[in-house]
Parts: sequence; C-alpha cells; structure tokens
Amino acid sequence: MISAPNDPVAASADALRQRLGTRAPKIAVLLGSGWGPFAQQLRDVVDVPYADLPAFPALGQGVSGHVGLLRAGRLGAVDVVVLAGRQHAYETGQPDGMKGAIRTLAAIGVEVLVQTNAAGGMAPALQPGELMLMSDHLNVVQRSPLVGEAGDDRFVDMSNAYCPRLRAQAQAAAQAVGTPLHEGVYAWVLGPQFETPAEIRMLRTLGAQAVGMSTVPETIVARHAGLRVLALSLITNMAAGMSTETLSHAHTLATAHAASERAVRMLVAVVQALEI
Repeated sequence: MISAPNDPVAASADALRQRLGTRAPKIAVLLGSGWGPFAQQLRDVVDVPYADLPAFPALGQGVSGHVGLLRAGRLGAVDVVVLAGRQHAYETGQPDGMKGAIRTLAAIGVEVLVQTNAAGGMAPALQPGELMLMSDHLNVVQRSPLVGEAGDDRFVDMSNAYCPRLRAQAQAAAQAVGTPLHEGVYAWVLGPQFETPAEIRMLRTLGAQAVGMSTVPETIVARHAGLRVLALSLITNMAAGMSTETLSHAHTLATAHAASERAVRMLVAVVQALEI
C-alpha cells in the first residue's frame, strides 16, 4: 500500500506495517503517568519512536513519564501495541494531539483502545493508590478533537463511550487477581494547574469521582474511528480541599511509582482477559 501524498496517517500506517511484519495487534494500550512499567511486560518487542511516525505528536517538550515510544509485542498469547506517552491539551491548547496516532492504530487494524491515566480522587473510597475503571466522563472543558471534521459521522454517539462488555471483562479479571477495581465517572479538566477546592466541589456535585487532564479527547477520537474503549485511572492524590497535602506533578509521579506494581499487574490481567 502506497500512502497518499501529505497523508500522515496513511504514511504512519505504512511505516508501522513494515516494522511490525506479520504482527496484527487488535489491542492498543495508551500509558499515562505511573503506568509505564507495563511496556516492560511485553516480549518479542519492536520499538518505534513517535518521531518516526508522521501522524504522531512530538513529545520532546512534553511531560515527565511520557517518553514518546510505540512498542509492539506479545503479552502472553496476545499481540499488543503500546503507546508510551501522550500529548495533553494543556501543552498546545488543542485537544487533538493524539488524533493522528489513534487513527493510525485504527488503520492498522486495532479494534480496542485501553487507556490509562493518573487522576485525583474525589470520593472517600478513592484514596491514593486505588484504581478506578471509568464508566463515563464529564467533558468539563467542552472541547472536541473533532472540530473541523466534515460529514455526518462527526456526530458520534457517546452513550457507551466506555464499552460495557469490556468493563465487565476488566472487573472479572481484576477480581481474579484480587485487586479492588472501583468504577466511576472521570472529569476532564484542561490544566496544567491543579483544580481549586471550589472547582472540586462543583465536579463532585456534577457526579464525578475522579479528575484529570487527559483521556477524554482520546476517547472521542477513538469512538469516531470505530474503536471500543476501556479506561483505567490510578488515583495518585486526593483532589484539592479533600486533604492537607500540597499538590504537584512530582507528588503525582511519586505516588504513581509506589502503586505501579499493583496497577501494572492488574492491567496485564485485564488486557489478557479481553475478548475482542
């Protein structure tokens, strides 16, 4: 297949097919802060820097913990492609930083996108170190990566943004490895500053249990591309006003690192249990 001129998604898909050879991954995992060690669980790996893929974002001035590497490999009997790093909307002011990457995944035959993130907990049960399966989200920013798209398919049904069937499989896998997996609504805020206590009270009133600065734009793009989505949050702190701790990205990374072994163990079990 020859990519069309000036089509970065087609060019990226061509490049990936050449690098992956006979591999045909149906599951992609997008790693957020604290989830990086998951990539080390893959065997028989092929690594492709984002810089080699025209549709992928440049993360040279990005966020600690987001390295900008695509890794394809096997997790047990499952072919998986991992995206180690994302571009956040607060880096550029635009919510479409991962659009080309996700559309490239769809172009090479990926059917399921598993997303992970670090988030602040807004429910008493969601203490630092706990894990939450996203059942729904609040697009508090009210920005969409589909602005400017043409055609009727831009009006994407988000009723089941996070696939109920995949969520049930994830819950069963978490139970099998003995890891509690809460379920709740994630609120997307732009950042990069943390929220105020008043904003957290607002989000709790609106029905959210966790808050973070990612994931929602990628979910919108993935659903538009026909992918099913599963998303997991690692709670790294209590949200503003719910504890006396001072919030910082360094604190987020430290807490995520401390909880990463349990989170990664559960993620391995979940990915291996998914039925495509």
